[in-house]
Amino acid sequence: MAEELVLDTAIRDWVLVPLSVVMVLIGVLRYFVSKLMRSPVPSSPPDPKHVKEGQVVIRARNLRSNSQYIPAKAFKARKVYYTNEENGLLHVPKEDAQKAQAAMFSDPNMAMDMMKKNLSMIVPQTLTFAWVNFFFSGFVAAKIPFPLTLRFRGMLQNGIDLSTVDVSYVSSRSWYFLNLFGLRGLFSLILGEENATDDAQKMMQMGGGGGFGVPTMSLGAEKDGLDIIQHDWALPTMERHAEDTLRKLLKK
Repeated sequence: MAEELVLDTAIRDWVLVPLSVVMVLIGVLRYFVSKLMRSPVPSSPPDPKHVKEGQVVIRARNLRSNSQYIPAKAFKARKVYYTNEENGLLHVPKEDAQKAQAAMFSDPNMAMDMMKKNLSMIVPQTLTFAWVNFFFSGFVAAKIPFPLTLRFRGMLQNGIDLSTVDVSYVSSRSWYFLNLFGLRGLFSLILGEENATDDAQKMMQMGGGGGFGVPTMSLGAEKDGLDIIQHDWALPTMERHAEDTLRKLLKK
């Protein structure tokens, strides 16, 4: 039987609220520090080749995400148009891909920008986690107002070695991680949609690369995604789906 705990209001005042406020303030501070560390954008006009390649990537991405709305024959024709090994729009010769990769790593400004972005994420979060782990380790900071399964114990009770505590209780360390990955919506309201505080996206970029903004490498990545997609036309099942939706509405 899981134990029911009574949380002291002092934990709310001296653990939960300060931790949340500090995470928000650190995110806002990192946003402005990242803007100051960012290299100035040159005033010269963009390269027409890069603009064209970027538009091709957007069109191919739209085809991949909306492939179910066109017949199989039309999708196959468009897929060949983009991914043909001879003259496809997304096909990048091997020597061009190697040149683009070499240019990316030989550009000191790009390498410096990547290092600044990684430092602006790693250093504050490392210091914040050390602060939380030193001062608030072992605290039960909050309780989720709805029941959860045992699978959530490892996510919500990090740092608490008691298996008898109900899963809905959240430790201070887990509250830190929930704030770390869950404040994107708040930062979008405060700083705008184009903010530099999305840690989840930054970690994915650090792990997967994603082309690092090089259009030529983005072409190859989009070609691989278009090659593996399986076409599934939505029209044959559209009538049944509409019928099911109408029945649900009539039952209400």
